[in-house]
Amino acid sequence: MIETVASPALSPVAARKEAVGKRLNRAVRRNSLLSASGLSEYVFSRLFRNLVYAQIWEDPDVDMAALNIVPGNTIVTIASGGCNAMSYLIADPARIEAVDLNPAHVAFNRLKFMAARHLPDYETFYRFYGKGDDRRNLDAYQLHLRPHLDDETRDYWESRTLTGRRRISIFHRRLYRHGLLGGFIGLGHTMARLYGANPRGLLEARTLEDQKRFFDETLSPLFDKRLIRWATGRKSSLFGLGIPPQQYEALSGAGNGMAEILRARVEKLACGFPLSENYFAWQAFGRSYGKDEQAPLPPYLLRQNFETVRSRAERISITNTSLTEFLAAKASQTVDRFILLDAQDWMTDAQLNALWSEITRTAAPDARVIFRTAPAESLLPGRVAQTILDRWAYQETESRALHEKDRSSIYGGFHLYTFKG
Repeated sequence: MIETVASPALSPVAARKEAVGKRLNRAVRRNSLLSASGLSEYVFSRLFRNLVYAQIWEDPDVDMAALNIVPGNTIVTIASGGCNAMSYLIADPARIEAVDLNPAHVAFNRLKFMAARHLPDYETFYRFYGKGDDRRNLDAYQLHLRPHLDDETRDYWESRTLTGRRRISIFHRRLYRHGLLGGFIGLGHTMARLYGANPRGLLEARTLEDQKRFFDETLSPLFDKRLIRWATGRKSSLFGLGIPPQQYEALSGAGNGMAEILRARVEKLACGFPLSENYFAWQAFGRSYGKDEQAPLPPYLLRQNFETVRSRAERISITNTSLTEFLAAKASQTVDRFILLDAQDWMTDAQLNALWSEITRTAAPDARVIFRTAPAESLLPGRVAQTILDRWAYQETESRALHEKDRSSIYGGFHLYTFKG
């Protein structure tokens, strides 16, 4: 008889990390690790366990126009950087329940929720999230935020990275240059400067005509450069945008080549809206929000919304899980608004059907669902069971109109579905 030795029980921290890894693998990985596609998926799933978005890249004004939030609504949303979830508080919902597979995003959001509740005034809150480059933020963390954080979140922010710095230090080291996307934008600036172009020059434009001229003369030619066309032709080159291999394939399948797709989307970002209205352009081309009082900001960061956000911040929560798992634990007909971001671009048909089964089960009367896709078209027809889709109405005309108003400009389509019952 062979004696067996029981494996030692995992510590709570190790168990949480293992659960996170399994969820991310289910979300991203489709192929064997020994294949090129499988290796690409593995690399992305590892990268996605760290901070990706210090700022969410979906337009909250478009979201709120589509959602038509009314007082008393219950909202379930994927969190990402949390800017939109926080902004929905302005519409006076009863609850906002955020979820995210990425533990770094969970820690980022929990800190942000506590900042809204416990930082002493708007100036301190704006210095923390509007500027993110002041050493006084570390004092504010220690004095006002640390005592209110749960142990796991506090441990995350006070642990050290490979550089030896505590994670909380990003709030005095130009917050929006951090995270996977922040690094990707920085790399884009470096490559542009290698070709003699400085993307920051766009921010000197005073009119839409100036913005268009700068794009045509300075930014557009970059997409014809051999190195850039070579780089954008590889899945891994866009991991920094938070684009997994499946989404890259969906996007590249739209035709024209990835460089041309990116050129069109950068053009809309650069000159589709006045700079005075588009904080996404400031982040892309200036790597921060504007410095003056009139600079555009996400709704939750605007001075006039601060007291409203502060007074309602206790209504928002975040859970480290998948949206499908979260909804499966909820009672039927209890959710009024669903925000899926672009997560469905990652999903298999089986995952889409599982998600929409739970959305349909938990949808309250008059529920609404919004999401974005890399290509222009909704991905649901032909993939989600018709018996499910028959209970939802696709608002195609409104969806197209709202997509045109989306200042972030990085997605191919915006989609609104309303519940028929």
